[in-house]
Amino acid sequence: MFVLLMPFLYFPEDKTEYIPAAISFAIFMVLFAFAFRWIRRNSAKQEEETKELEERILRERREAKENDHLHN
Repeated sequence: MFVLLMPFLYFPEDKTEYIPAAISFAIFMVLFAFAFRWIRRNSAKQEEETKELEERILRERREAKENDHLHN
């Protein structure tokens, strides 16, 4: 297995050939960080909206139950 992978490995003598890869890696890491923060913020916002909806539903159920008991 190791012998099969060797032709695909390339380590240049001139280390300046790593610069484009490092730049693209840095760009993608920054984009990843922004995407990660956006997803977390969006998730927290959705969680808060879900909690508010759940509380409203439970409150309406309690009120409906109380009204049902008062009318009977």
